[in-house]
Amino acid sequence: MKYLPLDQKIFIKNRARFTAKMQPDSIAIFNSNDELPTNGDALHPFRQNADLYWLTGIDQEDSMLVLFPDNPDPKYREVLVLVRPNELKEKWDGHRLRREEAQAISGVETIVWLDALDGLLQPWIHEAVNIYLNSNENNRKSNLVPVRDYRYAQELRSRYPLHNFLRAARILKELRAVKTEEEIAVMQTAIDITEKTFRRLLQFIQPGVYEHEIHAEILHEFLRNRATGEAYGSIIASGDRARTLHYVSNNQECKDGELILMDFGAAYGGYNADLTRTVPVSGKFTDRQREVYNACLHLHNYAKSILKPGVTIAKYHEMVGVEAGKQFVKLGLLTEADIKNQDPETPAYRKYLYHGISHHLGVDVHDLGPSFYQPIPDGAVLTVEPGIYIEEEKMGIRIENNVWVKSGGNVDLMKNIPITAEEIEALMKK
Repeated sequence: MKYLPLDQKIFIKNRARFTAKMQPDSIAIFNSNDELPTNGDALHPFRQNADLYWLTGIDQEDSMLVLFPDNPDPKYREVLVLVRPNELKEKWDGHRLRREEAQAISGVETIVWLDALDGLLQPWIHEAVNIYLNSNENNRKSNLVPVRDYRYAQELRSRYPLHNFLRAARILKELRAVKTEEEIAVMQTAIDITEKTFRRLLQFIQPGVYEHEIHAEILHEFLRNRATGEAYGSIIASGDRARTLHYVSNNQECKDGELILMDFGAAYGGYNADLTRTVPVSGKFTDRQREVYNACLHLHNYAKSILKPGVTIAKYHEMVGVEAGKQFVKLGLLTEADIKNQDPETPAYRKYLYHGISHHLGVDVHDLGPSFYQPIPDGAVLTVEPGIYIEEEKMGIRIENNVWVKSGGNVDLMKNIPITAEEIEALMKK
C-alpha cells in the first residue's frame, strides 16, 4: 500500500457496529473479491471487496472475515482468514501479510490460514442458527459476473440447507452510510490530496494543452502524495465534451475560449474523494461563461443549504430542480411559460440538468446508503454536484463538493478548495 498505516480503531469500531446489529446465535462470513483476468496470463489490478475492507482494513486477495459474537470459544468470535505466505509465490508477486501485520492493521487478534479454515468453520456453523452472507446491494449495480460472494452463498446453502440465511447487506447499507470521525479523517486526507492536485492544475492549464496531459498531472500529484490512485476514471472534458457526463477519452486539445470540466478524486486508505470544477482554458471566463458558472454555483450553494438529516434525496432533488428552473429562466434558457406548462414527470429544467445532485461517498464512490425515498441519516457524506449543460452553446459546467451531513450543521469537507470564478481566475493568473 502507498498510504500510511491507518488507525485500527476505524475497523474495530466498524465491526462492533455490525455485530451489535446481528441477531443472536448468528455467524457472519465475508469474502474478498476475486482476482480478475484480463487476457492471457494477466490480471486486473486487485480491488478489495468494499465491505470486507470496511470491516478489516485488509487489502489482500483470498481473505475472509468470520464474526460469531456468541461463539462459546471467545478467541473465535472474530477471525481473520488470510492466505498462507508462500515463499515461491512471493518471489513472483511480492509480500503477503504475516499474522502480526494483519493484527496491527485490523485489530483482529485471531488469524487463521485459509487452508485450515474448513475444519474450524463447520463446527462454528453447527453452533449457529443464522448465517449472514454478503451480496452487492448497490442499487446502481449492473455486473452479471458470478462473483465470489454469490458462489460462496450457493456453496453454503448446499452444505447447510436447514440454516437460516440472512443478508449482511441490509445492515451494511445502514451502517456504511454513517461515517465515524475516524473515517472522516481518512476521507479528509483523500480530499486534501485532491485539493493539492486542483491547485497544481490551475497553474498548468492553458490553450493548447491536451486533456490527457492534464490527466497525467492529476496522476502525478496523486501518487506523489501517497494516494492509492484515482477514486474513479478521471473526466477531463473541454468544450462541448463537458456535456457527456462520463466522458473519459481525455484525448482532445483544450482550446482558447473553451471551458474545461474536470471531475476527479484521489483514493486514499480505502476511502475516496469526488471533486468537480469547471475552469476557463484561457484563465478568464467570458461574460456568458461567468453568468452560467455563477448560476451553477448558486444551485450548488442552495443545494448545500437544504441538505439535512431527515430529508430524502428524492425530495431534495425535487427542491433543487425547482430552484434550477428559476435560474434557467434568468439565463434565458427557459421561459416562465415553459415552467408553467411543464410535464411534472419531465420537468422543463431537465433539458439543461439531466442528472442527480447527490450520491453517498465513502469506501465506494457511489457508496452504500438508504434509498432515494428514505431519510438521509445524521453523519452521511454526500456529494453536492449540480450542473448546467447547454447544447446550443456547446457548454457544460458542473461544481461538486463533498459534504458531511450533520444535525448540528453540515461540514463542507472541500471548503478550502477554490470555487468562485474570481478565486479560479486569480490562481490561474499566477
